[in-house]
Formats: sequence, structure tokens, C-alpha cells
Amino acid sequence: MHRRIIVPSALAASLLLAIPASAADFSPGAPGIGDSYYPASGNGGYDVSHYDLRLTYQPATDLLEGTATILATTKQNLSRFNLDLGLKVSEIRVNGRVAKFTTSGDHELEVTPASPLARNTPLTVVVRYAGKPSEFKIDGWSAWARTPDGGVAAQEPDSAVWWFPSNDHPLDKATFDVSVSVPDGTQAISNGVLQSQSSRLGWTRFNWRSNKPQATYLATLAVGRFDITTDRTANGLPVLNAYSKDLGDNAGAARASIERTTEVADWLESVFGPYPFNSLGGYVPNVTSGFALETQTRPFYSPRQFANGANVSVVVHELAHQWYGDSVSVRDWKDIWVNEGFARYSQWLWSEKEGEGTAQELADYVYATRTADDPFWTVKPGDPGAENQFHVAVYDRGALALQALRNEIGDEDFFAILKGWPQEFAYGNARVADFVRYAERVSGKPLAGLFDTWLYQPVKPAAPVATAAGLSAPAAAPSARSAAKQAKPAKPVQPKSWKKIAATNTIHENEAHEGHAGH
Repeated sequence: MHRRIIVPSALAASLLLAIPASAADFSPGAPGIGDSYYPASGNGGYDVSHYDLRLTYQPATDLLEGTATILATTKQNLSRFNLDLGLKVSEIRVNGRVAKFTTSGDHELEVTPASPLARNTPLTVVVRYAGKPSEFKIDGWSAWARTPDGGVAAQEPDSAVWWFPSNDHPLDKATFDVSVSVPDGTQAISNGVLQSQSSRLGWTRFNWRSNKPQATYLATLAVGRFDITTDRTANGLPVLNAYSKDLGDNAGAARASIERTTEVADWLESVFGPYPFNSLGGYVPNVTSGFALETQTRPFYSPRQFANGANVSVVVHELAHQWYGDSVSVRDWKDIWVNEGFARYSQWLWSEKEGEGTAQELADYVYATRTADDPFWTVKPGDPGAENQFHVAVYDRGALALQALRNEIGDEDFFAILKGWPQEFAYGNARVADFVRYAERVSGKPLAGLFDTWLYQPVKPAAPVATAAGLSAPAAAPSARSAAKQAKPAKPVQPKSWKKIAATNTIHENEAHEGHAGH
């Protein structure tokens, strides 16, 4: 028989492990997740895995009543933690026990559980709340839009605080079940697959499930009277599109665009790889805004997007985000280029496919028509600042960077990168620097200088640099008659698709509040 000998230091360590941590070892979770642009967004100390939202909404009064069950895991020894919510809370339970809570700031809900929570503890938080979302404002703006027959939550970078408690930042993605009860004759639209619906005593309940990780700002809710079309893709994914019954003159153009969602998604799979989620679709509520947003699986479109007729280019943009922005999300809001540069470039590729101007021609046109003194060039797509997060330069200059990359490494490696990146970081988060490293790994070329030129320098790249990157406006050869009139360079030819693409620039119009625009 061998007796185990415990040396004093080992004995002391084992005794320490046996003694419960004192209250001094527990601390509050941070009130922000650490974002560069929005320090108050999100929270520290825990990680959410699932939201279960059970809601009742009355369109006539805008009253939303909810019970949210949040499944999470603690990441530190927590004495208390924060949730983000703007509506009034009546009760919170943590792991079944009533918790104390108070509010601070614009949307901070400070929760103190009955007992401190050790690190790596499973956490079930139940929040009962109610309120009128349209009455909640932050600095005078709202992400909740009232419609003639209901309401809509869709906005970037914040919208969750208007309708459910959350850890409101893309770094903490989770799966969602959203169950909404509304008066009969009214529909509730959300993300993912409609699991079931049932009616009782004048109310209809819609149960939606989004089974892949989803950022909180990509969760959406729309209540109103909709015309709904359904279908399935060739791969069997359900397709659901919804149109407010009172879109008026824009109804036909909206349908003519959004009913091509499946076709566009099929094409995008050839560029970006397999579609990453469990359903497809889009919806157009009767709102007065002008933006569109890549709400996961079911993009939001404003009717004004179709005021001048059908525009499939905006559908291309929002569906491209399902890969670039939704499946692979920003780690920090300053990394917005990994969303917007690629969604804009997808529009250029669609133009190329449709024979309405190649990506090269579009790039040449952008470079030629933006003069060196245009403020466009002072915005750095790789870190534009919160005030310029949705500036057109993030889109067009961001797409220029991708055309420069394509010209530098060739189509084979370029399209391998476009397809590989959403697989490499699927359902996760990434920075601009992660993309640069990934592109260098796939191409075998040093690319930091190229990206610095096109994403980070606050000036227009000089003509020799642009020419070396394959980006310049082709000048027409002068004739004998015009040789003497060369004081001004020839005006570049506008690609046929340009107006349709430019019409989608309102997707990032800032109509609500500085730094809080739609995509």
C-alpha cells in the first residue's frame, strides 16, 4: 500500500480550493463590452448563448409586454451584471431566484443576483417588462418605427434595447426563439423560420426560430398587416417575403425586386460559398425611412428604396451581408469595412454578371469622378470614426480596395478569398487586420501596404499608385481637332449600373441620429 504524501505547499493549495471565494473576489461586470466607437454598448462578465422572447404587442396602443429568458455563462466571478434595455422592468429572476435591479445611463439595467455568481456558472435570467417602444428615445432618436398598422424594430448599430433585454453588441451572438402574440388579422414577422402559429380568443401567436448565432442588432420584429409570399429554394430552405398592404405606388417595384431574393442568393453562393442560415426572405413595412438593413435571414427594406422602380442591386447588397456582416460580424464597430466594403463590391460583381459595367469599370469611375480635394478621400474605411461609420466612402472606397486586391493577386486567389473568408470565421467575429492576414496567407503576397493605401490613408492615392493597382480612368485618345483642347481630361463613361447602385446609397442615410444610421 502506497500512501500519498502531500507536501505543505500542495496542501495549502488544496485547502484554498476548498474554501469558498469571499465576497471580495466577486466584482461587477463591465457596463460596456469595450467597443472603440460605442463604449456603452454591450456588457462584460458573461456570454449569452440563447434568447427566448415571449411577447404580446397591441398595434393600436404600441404597448409591448414581454418575458425574456436569457441563457448565458459567467466569464468572471460576478457580484452583479448589466443588461441593455430601455423599457420598464417589473421583475428579474436569476437562476430562479428574485434579483434586485436598478437602472442607469440611457439603457443600462443593473442586476444584482441573490447570491454572487462564480466564473463559468450557467446563468438563466428571466426579465418581465413592458412599455411603449416609440416613447423610448436616446438623445432624441429611436430605432422603433411606428407604422399605420403596427411597429418595426430595425436599426444599426442599436435596436435591441427598444424591444428586448440583451448584451447588445455583435461580439456576443446567440440563437433566438421569438414568440409574438398580436390581434387576429395582424402578422408578426421576425428572423429565421416560422415554426408555428395559432389563434385563440382574438389573438394570433407567431413562433420564429433563428438557429444560428445572431447579433442583437440583426434581430428584427415587424408587426402589421402584410401580404406574404412563401417558397422553398432548390436546397429546401424556406423563403418568406412580406409586404405591407399599404405600400401604394411602391408595391409593384418592391415585389419585383424582393421576389428575386432566391435567384440572387443562388448567385451569391457561387461567389461566397454555401448560404449560412436556415431561411431566406425580406420584408417591406410601411415606414417613412429610406434605409435598408441586413436583419439576419430576412432583410428590412424601406418602401423608398423602390420609389424609382425595381432595384435588385439593393437586394444583392443586403443578401451579401448574410455572409459578410451577419455570419462573419465585426469584432469592433470600427471594423465596419468587413461588412460594407464587401456588400458594395457584391453589387459591382452583380453589375459585371448582368453586363451593365464590370467591377473594374465601376472602380475606374469612382476613382476618376472623386477629385483629390473631395472629402470622400479623407474618410478611412478601415477606421472611419463613429461619425462616418456609414459614409459613402466606407462603401465605394471600401470596394475600391477590393478591386485593387483583385488586380494585385489575380482572380483565382481573389475569389478563393471571397469564398474562404466566410468559412474561416463562420458565425464569429473578425477585424480588418484579420482579413489582411487571411488574404496574405491565401495569396502568398505581402498586402499590408496595399490595404494601408486604400483603407487608411486620408488622401486620394496618387495616379501612379492607382495605375499600379490597375485603377485609373481610361482617357480617350485625342483627335487632331481636340488635341488643342486637352486642358480638361476626358470625362469617364458612366457604367450602366451606376445609377441603380448609387440609388442604394440611402441604405446608409443617417436619418435618425448621428452614428446610428441604417445600413
